[in-house]
Amino acid sequence: MTMQPSLSTETIECPLCAGAGRLKRTEVLDRLGVRDFARVAQLSAEEAFRLLTQKHHHEEQSAWSRFETELAKRTAEIREHHKDELRSAQSHRDDLTHRVENCLREIVELRERNQELETQMAKVARVGRLEEITFEEEVRTWAGIHLSEKLARSGDYVLAYRDPSGVPLEPRIVVDNKDKSSVTEGDLRKLTRDAKERRCSVGIIVAREESQLRQHDRERRWAHEDGVWILRTTRAWLRRDLEVLKPVFERMRIEGADFLQKNSALAEEVRRTFVDLDEVERELKKAAKAIDTVSDLTAKYRSRLQSLCDTAASAKVAPKSVRRAVTQQTLGA
Repeated sequence: MTMQPSLSTETIECPLCAGAGRLKRTEVLDRLGVRDFARVAQLSAEEAFRLLTQKHHHEEQSAWSRFETELAKRTAEIREHHKDELRSAQSHRDDLTHRVENCLREIVELRERNQELETQMAKVARVGRLEEITFEEEVRTWAGIHLSEKLARSGDYVLAYRDPSGVPLEPRIVVDNKDKSSVTEGDLRKLTRDAKERRCSVGIIVAREESQLRQHDRERRWAHEDGVWILRTTRAWLRRDLEVLKPVFERMRIEGADFLQKNSALAEEVRRTFVDLDEVERELKKAAKAIDTVSDLTAKYRSRLQSLCDTAASAKVAPKSVRRAVTQQTLGA
């Protein structure tokens, strides 16, 4: 491509001399008094581009300055945030360490307490096992009563009457022995649940002593609990209670386990029977105690009379005086 001459250096024919001489375009326009608008436009454009370039450069520098300032600010914020996270993580780690130490200490304490509880439970288990063994030995001596082997779960034993051939008869009865300060509702619920699991309609909870039965238990020794007939008794009462309930068990065997549910009056009479029997037994204990007291007093007075008789014989006291002395000593006693 050929280079085009610029407007300022381009030559034109002089209109005055018709090409006799050659003048530059700018010289001709100057002589004519005409401004070179093309030149002005070119210079203006160049100046505009220069100013625009300068402004762009200045704005670019300002943008970079703002970017660097913002970058420094953000970097500082991230650094501070990271420091906060590190401090938080350190605090969290210290807290976890402290909690782990507390947990380890609690584990040691719980292990010691568990060992103590295991020791106590072993003692209780030995006591409970002894109670079951003595109960089993006693019941196996009763005529006409069948007792199963010790159950692994759901009660201690299954008890039932048996026919002459030794076959256990219905209803089968779940027995649970308790030797504790007091029978609780939890013990009764467990007995009810055990009876249901073994599909037995009757359950017996056997306390070691009468004092271990609550007043509520003494007043409702025979009661219907959630589909199961429960007998609350003691080791001393059990054999007598079974004899009382034997006719009821025979009717249940013939008419079904719901025999007493259909005969609420009979069930209430059985309940009152146990209350009356317990009252009679208490009165008999009082009578037996009174008889023992009278026997002791009789022996005591016999000994005194014998002593007075011996004294009177040795002193040759008249019989009337002996009787008077005996009477006075007796009244004084």
